[in-house]
Formats: sequence, C-alpha cells, structure tokens
Amino acid sequence: MFFRLLALFCCTLFLGQHLKAEEKPTRNVVLIVADDMGFQLGCYGNKVIQTPNMDQLAAEGTKFTNAYCTTASCSASRSVLMTGLHNHTTGHYGHAHGYNHFSTFESVKSLPVMMNESGYRTCSIGKYHLAPEYIYHFQDYRNKGVQGNRNSAVMADNAREWIAEAPDKPFFLYWCSSDPHRGGGPGGFSNYNNDPDHYPGIEQVLYDPEDITPPGWLPQTVETRQELAEYYQAINRFDQGVGRLVQHLKDLDVYDNTLILVTSDNGPPFPGAKTCLYNPGMNLPLIVRSPDQKKRGVTTDAKVNWTDMVPTILDYCDVTPQPVPPIKRRENRGAPDFSGKAKPIEFAGKSFLPALEKEHPEGFDDVFASHTFHEITMYYPMRVYIKGDYKLIFNIAHQLSYPFASDLYASPTWQSVLNSGGEMFGKRPVYDYLHRPRFELYNIKDDYLELNNLATDLDHQQLLRTMQEELQAFQQKTKDPWELKWTYE
Repeated sequence: MFFRLLALFCCTLFLGQHLKAEEKPTRNVVLIVADDMGFQLGCYGNKVIQTPNMDQLAAEGTKFTNAYCTTASCSASRSVLMTGLHNHTTGHYGHAHGYNHFSTFESVKSLPVMMNESGYRTCSIGKYHLAPEYIYHFQDYRNKGVQGNRNSAVMADNAREWIAEAPDKPFFLYWCSSDPHRGGGPGGFSNYNNDPDHYPGIEQVLYDPEDITPPGWLPQTVETRQELAEYYQAINRFDQGVGRLVQHLKDLDVYDNTLILVTSDNGPPFPGAKTCLYNPGMNLPLIVRSPDQKKRGVTTDAKVNWTDMVPTILDYCDVTPQPVPPIKRRENRGAPDFSGKAKPIEFAGKSFLPALEKEHPEGFDDVFASHTFHEITMYYPMRVYIKGDYKLIFNIAHQLSYPFASDLYASPTWQSVLNSGGEMFGKRPVYDYLHRPRFELYNIKDDYLELNNLATDLDHQQLLRTMQEELQAFQQKTKDPWELKWTYE
C-alpha cells in the first residue's frame, strides 16, 4: 500500500509539474529598430505617410508619446538599447565603425549575452553598429542578401528561416533596418530610393512633396518637402518589412507569445534632430505589443528611455542576469577592479511593462539623457534632465560652435539655408542653433520646439537650481567623467 501511494504521489507531482510547464508558454522577444525614424507614422498622426503595419501593432498594443533615446547618435544609442546603461558609463561615446572607433568596456554584459546565458537563442539581422563583437555577441547573424540592411523583405525572410529552425525554443531577435537613414553625399535619400529593383519583395511607394507640410523645427522650403517625400518613401519601405516579419511570426505560430517592440535609435536625419538632444532628436516613437496585455490600443504618456529597454525585456522573459564575472586586470579605460568578486548587474533604467495598459501611469515622470559624440570629430557633450513638464539641457562645451554630422551638412535642406544666407532654420535662428548657452531650460508642454529659454528667467531660478543639482547627482551616480565640468571649467 505504501509503495502504491508513493507511486501515485510521484505520478501526481510529475503531472502537476508537466501541466504547470504547459501553462507557462515560451516567451520570445523581437526588438525592431529603425535608423533615424521620428514621429512620421500614421499612428502618431501623420496623414500623408502610409505605415499600416506599425499602425496595426499600435492598435494591438501600446503607443508611447514620451519615449526618449538617451543619445541621438546611431551607434551610441544602440549600445544603450543593448546594455541598459548610459554610454558615459560603458565608454561607448560615439560611432563604433571606421576611424571613430568607440567601443564598450569589457566589464559590461550586454542583452544578447544575458539571453544566451539564460537559454535563449539569439540572432541579429541588419544593422549592428556596436563594438567589440564579443561584448555584443549573438549566436547567429543572418544577413545574407540584405543589401546594406535596407532590404527589409529579405531581412524578414531571413528571420523566418532562423526561427523555423527551432520554433519551440525561446528566442531573442534583434532586427534592425538601415532605413530611413539618408545616403551619404549630396544625393541623400535618392542614393537608395531611385532603384526599385534593389528591393525585391518591396513595393515602391512615392510621395508628392506638395502634399507634405514640414514640422515647425524644419524650414518650409521646396528642398525640405522634397527630402521629406524621399524620407517617407524609406519609412514606408521599412514598414513593409515589419509587416512581412509579423506575418512570418503568425505563420510560425509564435506571434501570440512574442513581445514585439518597435522604435528608432535617434530622430530624423535632419539638422535640429539627429545628433541633437532637442525634442525632435530624442523624443521618438515606441510601439510595444505584449501578449499579456488585456487592454489594447493604449496611448500612454509614461516617460521612458532606452536604458529601460533591457530591464523591460528581462522582466517579460522572467530572466535574472548572471553577475558580471570579476575583472582581474586593469582595463584599457575605466577604473580597475581587483576585488575578485562577481558583481550583480545594476541598470540605469527600469521595466516599463507596468505602464503598458495605463494612459497616465505613476512612477514614470523623469528622464535623463547623455550625448557626447556622433562622429569622432563631433565633440559636443550634452546632458539632459526632463522632470515633469520641464527640460534642462547642460551644454558642457557651450564655448564651441555646434558641429555637423557629414550627412546632415550635405543635406539639401541645410544647404538651401546656407546658400540663401537665411537667418532662420525652421523657427529657430541659425545663430542660436550654432551657438548655445551653457544651460537651456524649457517648458516642453507649452514650448515643444524649445524656443523660449527660461534659464535666465527670474521666476524659474529655483527650479533651475533644483534641476541642476539633480542632474549633477545623476552624473555622479552613473560615473559620468564629465561631471567634473560643473567645477573644473
């Protein structure tokens, strides 16, 4: 009798564990990152552009209106997306490729590595732009035929092939197009757009410049409207790839247990946005569709930033990252660590899963940002603190003229202003764009274009001092080398 009862107990325990395992489905993640995409999407109110696939994800999930990159530069921003840390903490201050040569400290553990260690399959498709590879190592890289990371149809098909190899095993897919980044040189967007045969599987959708009204931060010129028409074409091309990828997820029967996040590394590739921490450069689209959501089609005003991405993904996957192993020798950069003890990972951000079903969630009220370089020749460190309706910008090297990325300087939009001798760029004086004060303080609720600097306004001095103190405390906490500039210069 005893052995019968024991056998029955063991059988019941095994069955209970089996049922429990079945009740907890595989949890997958797809992180989709566009290159230089702002709010030029239908779901964000643009009436001209066609982005039905991203619009559908927003209708099934959550659309953030106050999501921010922490640095408005491709490579540095991606390092934040992959580590949950600010680039001044990791050393990835700017572009990784070519002569720029920025890279991440060896003591940093990235998201793909954490996911690998937790039993996830990991794959990068498309734009990578990180260094060194062993810090940001993915198990697979499926980039055959992606044509400069712009053929999003092939990128989607490559993803399907990879997922289908082990569809029952949890996966993390990092899927990054180079659209809608402008091409280099005077041709700009047309360097890529004018070759429809370059994108098999993608329908060429053209836009009439006369139908487009430039936003207030850009000039209302023929050149700007023409560039925006070409920019919209590239965004639509990206959207078609997103739709194809989503369909593959459905066909493989993994869509309903996959967290999908769609965003951009930084703002549009125009002066006043990309490389700049004014709102057009850092306030970006973020669309999240979680299988766990009961309430869908939500628009939330939660303030989140790209340091929150890693904690959110780990939270969804119920993954606790393994501690960072001890570093027993001095790094090339940064403080040495001879403690011989593994250190738990601490992120600068936090999970925003609790905000997905709430329009006005509590606890998401502030954002910090840190930009230092784009190209290595573009030294202009900025630190930003957004608190409620107010935004403080600390232009650390304010004595310098604001530098230009090579592709932005060559843009017809900027060149038309230079050639005409224009005094305004959008609603901002060209002089003010190039020559900035040490501190800028804006009420971004009432002054989204950041034209009325309150830093010298007597009624805002107490707020200015408080935010300055809190910004400096943030720099100290996150080990920002530029914190010394508060007193050194």
